[in-house]
Amino acid sequence: MSGPGRSSGTAREEETLLRIAASPHVHSPHSTPRIMWTVNATLVPLIAAAVYWFGPSALLVIGASTAGAVVTERVFGKRGAVGDGSAIITGVLLGLILPAGFPMWMAFVGGAFGIGFGKLIFGGLGQNVFNPALLGRAFLQAAFPIAITTWPAQQASWWALRGDNFALPLMSPNTVDLVTAATPLGAWKFEGTGTEVLDLLIGRTGGSLGETSALLILALGIFLAVKKYLDWRIPASILLTVVVFSGLLFLIDGARFPSPLFMLFSGGLMLGAMYMATDMVTSPVTKRGAWVYGIGIGLLVVLIRVWGGLPEGVMYAILLMNAMVPFINRATQPRVFGHGRKREEATA
Repeated sequence: MSGPGRSSGTAREEETLLRIAASPHVHSPHSTPRIMWTVNATLVPLIAAAVYWFGPSALLVIGASTAGAVVTERVFGKRGAVGDGSAIITGVLLGLILPAGFPMWMAFVGGAFGIGFGKLIFGGLGQNVFNPALLGRAFLQAAFPIAITTWPAQQASWWALRGDNFALPLMSPNTVDLVTAATPLGAWKFEGTGTEVLDLLIGRTGGSLGETSALLILALGIFLAVKKYLDWRIPASILLTVVVFSGLLFLIDGARFPSPLFMLFSGGLMLGAMYMATDMVTSPVTKRGAWVYGIGIGLLVVLIRVWGGLPEGVMYAILLMNAMVPFINRATQPRVFGHGRKREEATA
């Protein structure tokens, strides 16, 4: 039998058929490129703050490190990999943890190393063990220890370069006429002097380009947490651990140990907690693991700052805990549904 009724009935039956396809069966509008470019957008205010405090040198350093990361990704990475924005994040973050007077050729090498040995050597995006930006910074720390620990002061003339940014490759930068200033952590550790919390909050201090404004970084981190582009448990556990641990030390001997607020807002802690420790690839995937991971970073930061030979310990703390992530994931993996302890004992 044929007719309009039968045709419409057949169409309705076809509409109710189940569609069989390979996983994933649930799709999210938040793709990897969208997340990466959103994070890049939140870094723009930090770059602007760095330029405000350190002048054109900030743009030169960040631009060079980003160029090194992007060029390496383009030449040695998969076709079209640059378009996801991850290499730009690595380059910008690396630039933000370098001093303003850092030579551009060194920053370029650092960006190339971070992508090449921190990401591509492991197989590309999603396969790396360590945060690429921090790995690039660790390489620069070992290769150019003097240049990376020369902290230019915030000068009255905005247009003046803060160092020998245009130093020739493989040549030592000229720092004879450079006006330097100790970082807040360096001044506390080696000179026994503190820094006003307000200066730390707005970034009116010496240090790396990313130490521009703890308050601004905190606000941007909260925005990313609301968007669920980072696990809020990681920065929360890091910052809470630093406050509690350093607070206990301050109560024991306030003349010897700094206040919790100083430890919280000084150095690269806020930038590391919000942007580097929360890297989706190199951080735990379980909720309990995120707390363990963050607590470990917070403890290591305070231990290195107080008893280590360097005034800052955020980079080493995050890299060390990156190496522990596979073990944390395994130890905190939830039990498979239906395989509780009581059920296993009854079966035995």
